[in-house]
Amino acid sequence: MPTLAHRRSALLIPLAHGAALALLFATAACTITPFERPAATNTVPPAAVSSVTLDQYRLAVAQRITERNPSYVLHGKPQAMLRSLVVVSFTVDRNGQLVASGVYRTNGDDEAEGTALASLRRASPLPQPPAKLLDGRGHLELMEDWLFNDNGKFQLRELAAPQAQAYD
Repeated sequence: MPTLAHRRSALLIPLAHGAALALLFATAACTITPFERPAATNTVPPAAVSSVTLDQYRLAVAQRITERNPSYVLHGKPQAMLRSLVVVSFTVDRNGQLVASGVYRTNGDDEAEGTALASLRRASPLPQPPAKLLDGRGHLELMEDWLFNDNGKFQLRELAAPQAQAYD
């Protein structure tokens, strides 16, 4: 004779199956509607516009420096082991005038540091920076790397050819 526990489980199993079937039928009628994505536009995010503009301005500044210092510019590949790397930090105003400049990083080569700073001063005034790059004071702060070979000639990182891979 079946016990009370057996009778309860015999009743619960069909109920559980029925509930599962009801849930299955209820969800089968549901549809999932994906969110609509906005139509693609050809707008560029403001940060990307500023980045492109900054890159273009940095290139224009590097070209001005090399144009105004032709006898100091290295043509061809920089040597494998550079004499010096001088990083110069500088600030220009809305008219391209050099407001401040200084050596940010160097290996201690005083002659290379002097050449880098003097070549920057000779290039002033620099091209006018785009207004959207200026800070609240109407200034733009930049950095550029001067790569020096043993002969004292330099290339700017912005325009530099790939460095030689072996010592000559």
